[in-house]
Amino acid sequence: MTVSTRLVTIDDAAAVSALYQANMEFLLPFEPVRPEGWFGPEGQREVLASALDRHARGECVPHVILLDGRVVGRITLNDIVRGPFLNSHLGYWVSQDVNGRGVASAAVARLIEVAFQEQGLHRIQAGTLKDNLASQKVLERNGFVRFGLAEKYIQIAGVWQDHILFQRLAHDRP
Repeated sequence: MTVSTRLVTIDDAAAVSALYQANMEFLLPFEPVRPEGWFGPEGQREVLASALDRHARGECVPHVILLDGRVVGRITLNDIVRGPFLNSHLGYWVSQDVNGRGVASAAVARLIEVAFQEQGLHRIQAGTLKDNLASQKVLERNGFVRFGLAEKYIQIAGVWQDHILFQRLAHDRP
């Protein structure tokens, strides 16, 4: 089993859309309410084009997660802030059929390298729903530490939901 990540391309839209379609029931409890068509191939073309525009401006690093060369999820360093902050927010998801097999953990490890070695960031933040123990374990396995609780932090599935906040600093070792 070989897990890798790479920068998204517009050509990934069909594969990402197909993954969303196949995993809708699994992913919807963790997703914001999306506009009509967002999960479809054309919607994902727009999402990926926007992410690549933000990447060109240095604001995010959008990757797909690959398992033995097959796209099985997405992982992104979002909201990159330069200057004295050097911070980003990490977000990721994997297909249900590879969930629990170390794929997300390996992808997070790769994006930590990207954040600290390639992007020169100081800090990565991530938030999980309070009951998303699997994602919390992925972060903890990768040296993230819990640093707080954000009440009504993000609107997920149409409801403002609390999130546990994690961080990883460049000088931290897992």
